[in-house]
Amino acid sequence: MIVRRVVLNSRPGINGIPVAENFRVEEVSLPNTVNEGEVKVKTLYLSVDPYMRCRMNEDTGSDYLTPWQLSRVVDGGGVGVIEESKHTHLTQGDFVTSFSWPWQTEAILDGNSLEKVVPPLVDGHLSYFLGAIGMPGLTSLIGIQEKGHVTPGANQTMVVSGAAGACGSLAGQIGHLLGCSRVVGICGTDEKCLFLTSELGFDAAVNYKKGNVSERLLELCPAGVDVYFDNVGGDVSDAVISQMNPNSHIILCGQISQYNKDVPYPPPLPPAIEAILKERNITRERFLVLNYKDKFQPGILQLSQWFKEGKLKIKETVINGLENMGVAFQSMMTGGNIGKQIVCISEEIST
Repeated sequence: MIVRRVVLNSRPGINGIPVAENFRVEEVSLPNTVNEGEVKVKTLYLSVDPYMRCRMNEDTGSDYLTPWQLSRVVDGGGVGVIEESKHTHLTQGDFVTSFSWPWQTEAILDGNSLEKVVPPLVDGHLSYFLGAIGMPGLTSLIGIQEKGHVTPGANQTMVVSGAAGACGSLAGQIGHLLGCSRVVGICGTDEKCLFLTSELGFDAAVNYKKGNVSERLLELCPAGVDVYFDNVGGDVSDAVISQMNPNSHIILCGQISQYNKDVPYPPPLPPAIEAILKERNITRERFLVLNYKDKFQPGILQLSQWFKEGKLKIKETVINGLENMGVAFQSMMTGGNIGKQIVCISEEIST
């Protein structure tokens, strides 16, 4: 059986900007037989995420992420349906997900690498398992719970950078749900700012490409900043940290502005900003959601409940076709998406 897949065509270089041409589509034949413990799956949706940028390098700089290999199939978050099974706990027609799903139209996978998902949790929107009711949602929820120290009734102000992205768009809403009295988002277009305030309930939003971020934050956060959900790093984060209150907390989710630079993670701060952290006793600890697997199941149920109650709004930017994986990745890395960037590979469920 011939299937299409995406392989890593070239590396952008450790300081390079990734482009769609770093990926290549090719055809490959699948084995005719499914062995014991394996399943044949049809891919429905694939995810592109900022962390993947470091997987494009020969060394990811991380002990929990392996680099993608040249001319080998690329992998990441995926959702699909089982077409044939020789695994004891998975049957034809089951919907499954994995963090290491190959970027190909169909595949034969080890059944133990897959997790069954329940469509009613997402009202049938299976792609949500790659976003709000999946790893980005868990990252936002658990990050705020574990590192944000949000106290209902304490009149706390949260700032979210990368606020219109997969994690940021959820983090601002979750900040409100967990008890922050004011949430301000930072993003890169007026359209995104309007989306945050009119659709997602953010109290205010700042377009960092227009005007002075520090001055806008002074206006919008008159009581200072108590919780900072940081997705971007760089100058934007320096501006936020400068206005953080004593004993406040940074949730270090991502540093997308720094991912095309050869710097350690988390990137070092300028000396003046580092001094502010020490003087004001601001916590800035690396946050890795994979260290909290015991909280995944209750987290998914909480996110699903909020979604069904209409308290958590979910936004996706969807591109169709396996051949557009590279286009979707390039767009996501340059802020082309609002909400979670998804690639729809097939909506046909033929079992």
